[in-house]
Amino acid sequence: MSRTEQNGAGRRRPPTIHDVAREAGVSRGTVSRVLNGGHNVSPAALDAVQSAIHRTGYTVNRHARSLITGRSDSVAFLLTEPQERFFEDPNFNVLLRGCTTALAAHDIPLLLMIAGTEAERRRNMRYIAGHVDGVLLVSSHSGDPVAAQLHEAGVPLVACGKPPGQGSKVSYVAADDLGGARDMVRYLYESGRRRIATVAGPLDTPGGVERLAGYRATLAECGLPYDEALVAPGDYSRAGGEAAASLLLERAPDIDAVFVGSDLMAQGVLTALERAGRRVPQDIAVGGFDDSPAALTARPELTTVRQPWDRISSEMVRVLLAQIGGEDPAAVILPTELVRRDSA
Repeated sequence: MSRTEQNGAGRRRPPTIHDVAREAGVSRGTVSRVLNGGHNVSPAALDAVQSAIHRTGYTVNRHARSLITGRSDSVAFLLTEPQERFFEDPNFNVLLRGCTTALAAHDIPLLLMIAGTEAERRRNMRYIAGHVDGVLLVSSHSGDPVAAQLHEAGVPLVACGKPPGQGSKVSYVAADDLGGARDMVRYLYESGRRRIATVAGPLDTPGGVERLAGYRATLAECGLPYDEALVAPGDYSRAGGEAAASLLLERAPDIDAVFVGSDLMAQGVLTALERAGRRVPQDIAVGGFDDSPAALTARPELTTVRQPWDRISSEMVRVLLAQIGGEDPAAVILPTELVRRDSA
C-alpha cells in the first residue's frame, strides 16, 4: 500500500490507524495497544504492526491521542539550579543529551525547564500540572520543595541522585558516590600521599554528603586522622574550587593531595595550585569526580571517578516511563569507575 491515499476530492490523505491494521492483518484494537506500549500483544502481532507502521508511514496524532488517554506524551527535564549553572557545568548537558536520546527511542519529546528561583519554581509547577506526563528532576538540595510538591501532586518523577528527605517516596537514579569517593582516596593513599585534603561538594546535596563520608571513612581505614582543616566547602563551580583550594593552602600548606568533589571544581583547584607555584602531581596530586568533559580539558588531565552518565540517563527514563505506566517508585544505584590520568 502506498504511504498516502487519495480522498474523494483527489487530495492525498495521511495513513490512519485503520490502514495500519489492514496492512498488518490485525484488529484496530491491536494496533492501539501497540501504540500505547505493546501490553497484551503477541510478539508476532507486535512485529507485524511495527512493520506496517514503517511501510505506511503512519505517525501518531498526538493531540487526538492525548484527548483519549489523558496524557501529553511529553516529559520535563527540570533543573533546580540558576541558569548560568546549566551553561557552566558540563554534567547537565551530558545528562540532558542522554535523556533526550533515551526518550527519542519512545518518540517522546523532552522539555527543558530551569527553576533556580522561587518565582521560576512556581511558574514551572503551574505548567507541569496537566502539561507533561512526568518529570526528570536534576540537582535537588535540602530544603528544596520541588520533589515533595511533585510527589504530593501525583506527578511521576525520577530524581538524579537521592532527593534529600524523601526516603522511598520518590524514584531516583544515582551513581555510587560513597564508593567512588572511597576508591579515589584509597588510590591517593596507595600512591604515597599522607596529607590528603578534600574540596567537598555542597553539603545540602546527597552527592556532597556521600562523597565527604567516603573520604572520611577511607582516611580511617588507612589509619589517617580526620582533620577539619583539610576540608573546604565547594559549590560544584570552577570559582568555588579555586577559592576552596586557596583556603586549604592557607590552612595546611603541607598537603600533598586533594580529592575534589567534581571535575569542574578540580579545574579551579588546579588554577589555585598553579598560582601558588605547586606542581601537579609532583607536589600535590589532584583527583576529581564525574569524568566530565572538564576532566579532559584540565591541564594536566584529571585522574577522576567516572559516573556512568549514559546509564544514568537511560535508567532515569526507564524508571520514569515505568512509573507513568503505573509501577511503584524505584531506586537505582550504579557503580563508578576510577580513571587514572596525569593529575594523580
